[in-house]
Amino acid sequence: MKIIVTDSYEASCREAANQLLSVVKDNPQACLGLATGGTAQGVYPYLVEAYKQQVVSFKEIRTVNLDEYIGLKPDHPQSYRHYMDTYLFDHIDINPLNTYIPSGSQLLQPEITNFSRILEIWPRDVQLLGVGVNGHIGFNEPGEVLQAGVHVATLDAATIQANARFFASEDEVPRTAITMGVGDILQVGKIVLLATGSQKAAVLQKLLTGDDVTTQVPCTLLKLHRDVTVILDKELAWQVGVSS
Repeated sequence: MKIIVTDSYEASCREAANQLLSVVKDNPQACLGLATGGTAQGVYPYLVEAYKQQVVSFKEIRTVNLDEYIGLKPDHPQSYRHYMDTYLFDHIDINPLNTYIPSGSQLLQPEITNFSRILEIWPRDVQLLGVGVNGHIGFNEPGEVLQAGVHVATLDAATIQANARFFASEDEVPRTAITMGVGDILQVGKIVLLATGSQKAAVLQKLLTGDDVTTQVPCTLLKLHRDVTVILDKELAWQVGVSS
């Protein structure tokens, strides 16, 4: 596991974007696994800028997102489809048919089947990840058992509370989501995890120090992957007790 410590959150986002751009430059037909949320949001302006500066083209790139809230239509302001269109897809030359975000407003079992099929036929070269305050990756929440494949997850109370800032109230946060399983995440060629904020220190310490792997802190399963890069700013790194 490679650890990159930067001077700031903005520098971390730039580094994460550069990791993705390196994959695109090496393979203009690559498949990118993408993430949403407050932490990942800072990555996408660097991808847009690289496109505008003609550093890369996304014409033949495919993308697959980690998850989507159940009950939100694609045009809902807090849906992850709306997020990706707003922060990335509407600003680059990607073919919309080459972007996949699971639907939270369709019949769930067919959508689980469809999502699983997409992951089979579009193998991801790289997966961008954030991490929840409880250690979740995707919406794989802590528990006695974790799911390997695509499934419907019940959001943990800590996740609902953390995501409430994006909604008018905590009551409006969906309680379930469709998500890649941990096994799906671990099948990707390369993982880039971006983290910031003191509230993530405890789970990152469990990820970055020691050899323990536990379903109670899902991000620790990333220790089982052969190519993981963790990017964090120096303030968080100091709290975790790691250096680059």
